[in-house]
Amino acid sequence: MLRSTDLLTIGELARRTGLSVSAIRYYEDRGLVEPIRTGGNQRRFLRGDIRRLSFVLIAQGLGLSLGEIESELARLPQGRNPNAADWKRISGRVRAAIDAKIATLQKTREDLDGCIGCGCLSLKKCRLYNAQDKWGERGSGPRVLR
Repeated sequence: MLRSTDLLTIGELARRTGLSVSAIRYYEDRGLVEPIRTGGNQRRFLRGDIRRLSFVLIAQGLGLSLGEIESELARLPQGRNPNAADWKRISGRVRAAIDAKIATLQKTREDLDGCIGCGCLSLKKCRLYNAQDKWGERGSGPRVLR
């Protein structure tokens, strides 16, 4: 049974999280928080929404997109806020994505070093711009530039 002390107005939630009212409405539109409506159609938020919005802000600060955050929160049982065990699972998935990006960037750096080092500017053998002469299969000329 909810008590009136368990509920916050949107202004109170804004003060507690440091978010603007419009940002809270935006997160509501995205489904990240779900207010309870009073008989007068006013928004009331659970105290747990402070933690939920704090999670959103921290995750964004760590580089997660809102889409990724939405996806992670959708994995939780309805209405439950992330806890330490949830964050451990989430951070593991994020870590795997970061590792993949790092591997891609390292390969790009290696290819870039090779390109700068050879100075060939050859579209036939350049590992960066035309690996295995893929463009040559489509004919001659500046097809990529057009």
